[in-house]
Amino acid sequence: MTDLHRLSIRELAEGLSQAKFSSRELTEHYLQRIAKLDSQVKSYVTVTPEQALRDADAADAALKAGNATALTGIPLAHKDIFCTKGIKTTAGSKILDNFISPYDATVVEKTKAAGLVTLGKVNMDEFAMGSTSESSYVGATSNPWALDHVPGGSSGGSAAAVAADLAPFATGTDTGGSIRQPASFCGLTGLKPTYGRVSRFGIIAYASSLDQAGPMARSAEDCAYLMNVIAGHDAKDSTSVKKEVDDYVANLSNTSVKGLRIGIPKQYFNVVGLDADVKARVEESLKKLEEMGATLVEIDLNMTEAYVPTYYLIAPAEASSNLSRYDGVRYGHRCENPADLMDLYKRSRSEGFGPEVQRRILIGTYALSAGYYDAYYVKAQKVRRLIQQDFLKAFENVDVIAAPSAPTTAYKIGANLSPTEMYLGDIYTLAVNLAGLPAINAPVGFDKDSLPVGLQLIGNYWSESQLLSIVHQYQQNTDWHTKRAAIAEENA
Repeated sequence: MTDLHRLSIRELAEGLSQAKFSSRELTEHYLQRIAKLDSQVKSYVTVTPEQALRDADAADAALKAGNATALTGIPLAHKDIFCTKGIKTTAGSKILDNFISPYDATVVEKTKAAGLVTLGKVNMDEFAMGSTSESSYVGATSNPWALDHVPGGSSGGSAAAVAADLAPFATGTDTGGSIRQPASFCGLTGLKPTYGRVSRFGIIAYASSLDQAGPMARSAEDCAYLMNVIAGHDAKDSTSVKKEVDDYVANLSNTSVKGLRIGIPKQYFNVVGLDADVKARVEESLKKLEEMGATLVEIDLNMTEAYVPTYYLIAPAEASSNLSRYDGVRYGHRCENPADLMDLYKRSRSEGFGPEVQRRILIGTYALSAGYYDAYYVKAQKVRRLIQQDFLKAFENVDVIAAPSAPTTAYKIGANLSPTEMYLGDIYTLAVNLAGLPAINAPVGFDKDSLPVGLQLIGNYWSESQLLSIVHQYQQNTDWHTKRAAIAEENA
């Protein structure tokens, strides 16, 4: 029973249903791994062993009684941006360091209803603002492939926990690449669904028109299992779309790669700063898909240069609005001995928010202010529509669009990138959120330093099944998704 962490989600489900091992044994196995290895990775903010074992026992009872779902008894980790009833939910920020949610996010509610066992909450960039997971109030998380490197962000804790086999899969959120980029940096599969596909209720908001939850796991098949649980309409989320949910697992072989038209944006492969190894691995993966029967079609995405400036006006503007609720009055961090109400507001927010969050609040507040609203925010929304139309025009001629997930592999911890350098690192992921499209990262090899490289496939609206199916078939013909970091091979 020492190698349970090497099993896929399907193998775990089969093992539980056939009573080869119990949910308690599986949960204890992961808790032991966390206790032994997470001091090196620092992926978990909060571990919940007592609740996890209670949930595991309940899962075992359901399995025995024949009342189990497909995933009953399998453990998972939640990004610390999902509200969890009775468990601290910090969003990586000092301002929420004492916040215990009185309710569950819909995603958490659905995983509980499916019988999944919550191991705990994992680290992230503060309020999901960042690409390295270094801005977290509790400190940086390490990349399991190289402990002196970042795991990416903002869902870096989710990626690191799965890559180190400290959870079979995890939830993440993606506002500008926060599932796909850490999945790329940590050699995982990560899906950002169409905006409105997965409920945002109970997700601590960063930018409401961009935020979307999704799965992070080793393979497309593992992601499909979690998507079957979390996707669907939710009346508590006004942006949730009432649309029939696919059976993502059953559809894994439905899309034929033969005849698939993959768009290759020429602008994406000429970006300044695109690492030569990343470009080579992505091109090799596209050649493999071509060998499997796909057709590569060169396309133009003429709005590429507008992605970063458009995103970094709209997202901070929404953040400025969303984060105004953290005032030191109702909940969260409150400064000591305020002189008056203005002092309470100022010091609570200055003490509670880190530098990157403060920077984005200030940018957003400026963009929304009188005299600048039309010049910046309104103009950015108009450009956003042009970016969306650019993609829709491309999808008239191709089925999916291919790109790197990030221009580089993982940075070193403490690299101290300037804000501009960090923002430019999101060049390949931001537009997907601006347009509300689905996209997936798949591991496709390593650079010269043995750090993972990711391929991003972008689909048209509601094409999650197609994206998962394409990556699943690619993974049937390659073994990059099976590669493990040395720390993941250690037995607890």
